[in-house]
Amino acid sequence: MKKKIKKAIVPVKNNAPHLSKMDKKYLWHPFTQMRDFLNDEPLIIAEGKGNYLIDIKRKKYLDGVSSLWVTVHGHRHPDINAAIIAQVKKISHSTLFGISNVPAIKLAQQLVKISPPGINKVFYSECGATAVEIGLKIAFQYWQQRKNPRPQKTKFLYLQNSYHGDTLGAVGVGGIDLFHKIYRPLLTENIRVYGPYCYRCFLGKNQTSCKMECVDELEKIMRTRHQEIAAFIIEPLVQGAAGMVIAPRGYLKKVKELCNKYEILLIADEVAVGFGRTGRMFACEHEHVSPDIMAVGKGITGGYLPLAATLTTDEVYKAFLGEFWEFKTFYHGHTYTGNPVSCAAALANLSVFKKEKTLEKLQDKIVLFTDQLQKFEKLEHVGEIRQKGFMVGIELVLDQITKESYPVKEKIGIRVIKEARKNGLVIRSLGDVIVLMPPLSIAKAELKKIAEITFAAIKKVTEL
Repeated sequence: MKKKIKKAIVPVKNNAPHLSKMDKKYLWHPFTQMRDFLNDEPLIIAEGKGNYLIDIKRKKYLDGVSSLWVTVHGHRHPDINAAIIAQVKKISHSTLFGISNVPAIKLAQQLVKISPPGINKVFYSECGATAVEIGLKIAFQYWQQRKNPRPQKTKFLYLQNSYHGDTLGAVGVGGIDLFHKIYRPLLTENIRVYGPYCYRCFLGKNQTSCKMECVDELEKIMRTRHQEIAAFIIEPLVQGAAGMVIAPRGYLKKVKELCNKYEILLIADEVAVGFGRTGRMFACEHEHVSPDIMAVGKGITGGYLPLAATLTTDEVYKAFLGEFWEFKTFYHGHTYTGNPVSCAAALANLSVFKKEKTLEKLQDKIVLFTDQLQKFEKLEHVGEIRQKGFMVGIELVLDQITKESYPVKEKIGIRVIKEARKNGLVIRSLGDVIVLMPPLSIAKAELKKIAEITFAAIKKVTEL
């Protein structure tokens, strides 16, 4: 008999050169062109404290994008740390399939309490994309088995430039060709409509004279095709991955009115915009909109652990109630659905919002941020500055008059974020749009520093 050859377990050395080498040898990073990455010296984070990230060489960086839009109250917040440790000492995992656990129950109660009126039921998952997929499946199944079924309502409306996650269902309602086009052969057919990208209007309208003609176009489609549309999915107020594209005031409210008029469910994807990012707990609050289904994630645990939730109304929920043999059950679930440790972290996160009056204190910081961003207008290659609360997109252009974009090969956004990194700031770019989204806990002095470093980086890279 041949002896089995066992691979030796080699401990990873904790020095920078070795970790960099091992990263390049074994890791495949998301949304990263690995050929470029292999030629660079990677930034490897070892610790976080407050609003700072610390790399393996002990260099500190301001976290200018909340570690991909998730960190809310800073890194290593003592209350959230303590809640996680306390829960681990009790139980770390228990399935939610047919049984329950204490943190999941308590969190569901709190989520309903802070959500828009009418939202009363919570279905857990692990990330924003799954929360969206669950919302899509719930909307589809609702029309199939409600009291007066509408089985022909099987399609979804979604916006040009929308992004709702990377699983196939979420990609099926994604409107960014760079991310989604290649997967079209794998997807079900849905209906794409023009989004409210006012700086680069899809209808060729002028911002000063626009009367939200994109809403008129939306109604035309709803009027003619509402019989086949199950739901309209939207990122309320801000299309994040599109480059922080902000809808004009009143757009979301009009969308909700049209959905009501044509009997189409409204799915609000609050994954990126929720938990204070826009200045309110949820973006829908700005226009007093209550969606039929709402997906939340990212900041739900304060940036600690994977967790997401899909919330809905009693009306939608009741369509799934019936006798066992009627098979109206929602046959969907994940192994870590309602994980007790994640739910404990989320409960602590919500508690910190209340204890530290996070949203109240945020308002003055938003005003300061707006003031700091006005300085960017004098940079000759800044086309538009978009801001909603703590969500900011700075679109860089080759020519301000024509709005001509930089050639892709220039990699202008990547160059700016690398320049900022040299000066102790971690930010991200979405193409030629520089994204700023600091933790809500950021101090005013740190906020000014983020603006100063970003300004200097844009100036240096674009005005060579």
